[in-house]
Amino acid sequence: MKIENHVAVSCRQVLKHFGEGDARVHVLRGVDFEVQAGHLSFLVGPSGCGKTTLISVIAGLLDPTAGDVELFGQRTGAMAPREQILFRRRNLGFVFQQYNLLPSLTAVENAAVPLMAAGLRRREALDRARALLVRLGLENRLDVFPAKLSGGQQQRVALARALVHEPRLVVCDEPTAALDHASGEAVMELLARAAVQPDRAVIVVTHDSRVFHFADSVAHMDDGRITRVEQQTRPPLSSTSFPIPSK
Repeated sequence: MKIENHVAVSCRQVLKHFGEGDARVHVLRGVDFEVQAGHLSFLVGPSGCGKTTLISVIAGLLDPTAGDVELFGQRTGAMAPREQILFRRRNLGFVFQQYNLLPSLTAVENAAVPLMAAGLRRREALDRARALLVRLGLENRLDVFPAKLSGGQQQRVALARALVHEPRLVVCDEPTAALDHASGEAVMELLARAAVQPDRAVIVVTHDSRVFHFADSVAHMDDGRITRVEQQTRPPLSSTSFPIPSK
């Protein structure tokens, strides 16, 4: 099923550079990029081409040097700093390549952070985080600290943290990099199911060609620009995969 009601993400002539003068490095060179609501979009390309910078700009973790970014019809650059923070808290889930788990919190506490930040009672937040981690196969690792988790387990905790508050946009940087094939397939099923909602979208940066078939579109990036976008038909989702509830 595809839902194409509206554009979830729109980037227009987005530029990003770091440094000044002779030390200036141009990372994004006029990016035009769209993601439809209800779609799982992949962003692929060689290392250093600007993929992580682009998703960081889309997620509001970096400000663009120039250009416009709209999420669900709202120009994030026009928001006051506090408005941007609240918008991200409500609408964004981000899976970092290095996981960025808090070392002093257990797996379930890490996954519950977005819910507690939004004001949900601790018990309810932990219950919801626990249910999602169980669906991700971590029922025996709920009370374990990140240092005692494998890379793949940390990746799944980071994914749960990104999905637990049911954000409208989920952005993932190499979500299957530390996973075996079976675990990678399960994670991509979960992300695809999260995307197939009329008010949601998912963007995945990946080099993992094993999971390309999950995407509705694959945007190819090189030297700071989107060079082409391929539309494709995603196969039906497995009835046994982990469901993500709609709002």
